[in-house]
Amino acid sequence: MKRALVIIVICFLGFSCGRESSGAAPGFQNGQGPMSRGYVLPDEGQNRRLTVGFSGATGTFIVERWNKDLKVFSGAAQELGADVTVQLSAGGIREQIAQINYMVNQNIDVLVVLAHDTELIAGAIRQVREAGIPVVAYDRLIQGVPVEAYVSFDSKEVGRHYGRALSRAVPRGRYLVVNGSRNDVNSFDISEGLHEIIDPYIASGAVRLVKEIWLEEWSFDEALEKIDAIFRETTDFDAIACGNDSIASAAIQLLSERRLAGQIAIVGQDAELISCQRVVEGTQLMTVYKPIGTLAVRAAQVAVAIAKDGNKPPSDMLLDNHSGAMIPAYLEKTTAVYKDNIDVVIRDGFHSREDVYRNAGMVP
Repeated sequence: MKRALVIIVICFLGFSCGRESSGAAPGFQNGQGPMSRGYVLPDEGQNRRLTVGFSGATGTFIVERWNKDLKVFSGAAQELGADVTVQLSAGGIREQIAQINYMVNQNIDVLVVLAHDTELIAGAIRQVREAGIPVVAYDRLIQGVPVEAYVSFDSKEVGRHYGRALSRAVPRGRYLVVNGSRNDVNSFDISEGLHEIIDPYIASGAVRLVKEIWLEEWSFDEALEKIDAIFRETTDFDAIACGNDSIASAAIQLLSERRLAGQIAIVGQDAELISCQRVVEGTQLMTVYKPIGTLAVRAAQVAVAIAKDGNKPPSDMLLDNHSGAMIPAYLEKTTAVYKDNIDVVIRDGFHSREDVYRNAGMVP
């Protein structure tokens, strides 16, 4: 039944379930095919199809971007000669660990993990590697245990985008910071990058950080509840930094109910469609665009190369994950998207021009 459930989930997400090659998902146009970076994968074993296991916490797939990641990753891996087996866990970290243990016995050649909790998952990952299966951390760097590779975006730079956007728009004022999940190391990197920019303004007295909170999960509902509690005390803010666009959506919804939308500078990340629409409408200052097509394809390249003979492409840097080993990291660049450069998400095919400007009343 578990095997059948995996197949159903893959079909539901809209990509190939068999051994047919589906190619990269449409809509990512800037040379993002599997071989676009010029990596040369080994010729050994070309006649044998590899199996890549992909483990993700289902809760993360509420966020618009994750379905895109999985579709592109699957298509790229299949072009490179690998099938993809997916397990999406609905019960948080415990369910994810149980499903990882299940996948170890499914003859996978490499495991790609989008971790629900980057620390609590360490024991399960250690067992996977002891079974001789290499592990690639996707988007979130697993802590406390060595992994073969980490593929993501530079989260500290995302935080710097936040800080630059807010300090330029509101060089003097009252700030609220709503960080993402405390179970995700990326949240702390984003916060570090943000504070790198705004702390000098705080030290000078130009900016007052009125309140900074953390969420337990990347959850719109949790953000709605916690931000509402703050707004019941005061809405006297000039700027709000949000962990991602879903959290920004919660803040903007609450501000709209108070007829304050557009009066407070708000930033988020992921370039979700609704956030891009709000950027052109003026109710969100900025969103960080992360080229998912490039990231997912690069992850497939790295995973398949490791599965074939362990030879990874050259990494961008080495990162410390508190395991005693330095982890090869493959980090894609991000772009701060404002109203005047919103075309970057349109040119990449991430969203259509018609969709982005749908609520603005005109399509330039």
